Amino acid sequence: MGFGVFIHRTDSIYDDSPAEQYQFPSQYLGRVQACVGDWIIYYEPRKVAATRGYFAVAKVAQVIPDPKAPGMYLALIEPGSYLDFVNAVPFNGPNGVIEHGVLNDAGGISGRAQAAVRPISAADFNRILSIGLAENQPELPRSGEAIDAILPSGLAESAQAPFIFELDRTRVTQLSSRVVRDRLFRRLILQAYDKRCAVTGLKLINGGGRAEVDAAHIRPVEASGPDILSNGIALSGTAHWMFDRGLIGLSDDLEVLVSRHANDRDSIQGLINRTGRAIVPAGIHERPHPQFLKWHRENTFKH
Repeated sequence: MGFGVFIHRTDSIYDDSPAEQYQFPSQYLGRVQACVGDWIIYYEPRKVAATRGYFAVAKVAQVIPDPKAPGMYLALIEPGSYLDFVNAVPFNGPNGVIEHGVLNDAGGISGRAQAAVRPISAADFNRILSIGLAENQPELPRSGEAIDAILPSGLAESAQAPFIFELDRTRVTQLSSRVVRDRLFRRLILQAYDKRCAVTGLKLINGGGRAEVDAAHIRPVEASGPDILSNGIALSGTAHWMFDRGLIGLSDDLEVLVSRHANDRDSIQGLINRTGRAIVPAGIHERPHPQFLKWHRENTFKH
């Protein structure tokens, strides 16, 4: 087992779904197999406009031949392991190249930097995660209730502390902590949506600095919904309650749908911003993905 870097573009020609699978040709089979059971970092090349750089982490569960494409393989991602970075990590930082493993003996960038799949050292892995998951100003929970009053004993301290990734492989267990992941997901969503409810359009922040909105999963974690930005949406408390209970939903073009089962449709319509559509980030990879919206309409929304 070993850490790796997988190159992925938003406009990829491959059959990739970063939270689920990564398609690759046979030339990379050995390198990908070396990552099975371990963590990889996704990277978007510098030549891509508005590149995200190193943008997410995930765990490789297994590798199989692609049943739909002869000569191609799929790296299947362990369900629930994918996690978007709250901070995009550029290829070059203030002190030079972030991933030291792509440098040659003379200190220049080697051909390894062009490889779609490449191994990465524990030190480079740690360095990238420490930047990508850094929380200099953690988002406060929406409720004013103290964190240690709502978490099980022993979790309060870890929930309040910033994400610190020490150079110790045992610390990758933090990547599987639901407490840590929920906190990072909330920060990711509120940052993308500028703390504004996608349905009402309201941006309310109390005197203590707490945003009124929740970070909602479109496909819930309990139903194998990943912690990926495109499976999240910022919703006010009321909108979140209605969304989770199927009283409102979203079409693929982001029109806010109101269930026929709602007992006060007029009031619900009055809460929706005047465009009638969800207000979402500009970036394609940041918007709710149609596959998650479809899941919500088929499994939660009350038609």
